[in-house]
Amino acid sequence: MPDTGAVAENAPLNPLSPYGRSKLMTEWMLRDTAAAHDMTYAALRYFNVAGADPMGQIGQSTANATHLIKVACQTALGMRSHIDVFGEDYPTADGTCIRDYIHVADLAAAHTAALRYLRAGGESLVANCGYSHGYSVLEVLDSVRRVHGRDFAVGTGPRRPGDPASVVANSALARSELGWVPRHDDLDGIVAAALRWEEILARKNSSRD
Repeated sequence: MPDTGAVAENAPLNPLSPYGRSKLMTEWMLRDTAAAHDMTYAALRYFNVAGADPMGQIGQSTANATHLIKVACQTALGMRSHIDVFGEDYPTADGTCIRDYIHVADLAAAHTAALRYLRAGGESLVANCGYSHGYSVLEVLDSVRRVHGRDFAVGTGPRRPGDPASVVANSALARSELGWVPRHDDLDGIVAAALRWEEILARKNSSRD
């Protein structure tokens, strides 16, 4: 639960979920291995990966996924009856949670930048990958409506345990140390790529039936 604005790499580490704890344990193992052996590493912390390959060749294909943008796109395309908003009383402008969504193509570029950094002799580092600003749940749903051009059913539900009101990355380190330059910092563009991928995936699944 960050008590500041954008989360920097030196923020206190207190994961609220088993998923988060597993990532922290991995960072501990990397750090300890690097201390014991001749190894350097780059650990990239992802902030809500979304979108799909701009060429439409690959995208998120996990069954029963719970990611907001994927679920919203599936709902807009009629693959789900509705989408629920969990909590409308957070201390944000519209009462819903704010997250920093990063296009998967920018995240792929961060990986290649990290490899170049290490191959050039860079020291071990941990770096955030995000755009340093976020969008609320309702803003994401509005983007899906805007890009798709149609409305869809939205329900409401109680807050989910462990959901912070706002989590946004401070990505200054990745930009300065890795030379990472995001090129897809546009919510409507992320949503458009996600919608295209869901349509492609539906056609692929239909052809297999």
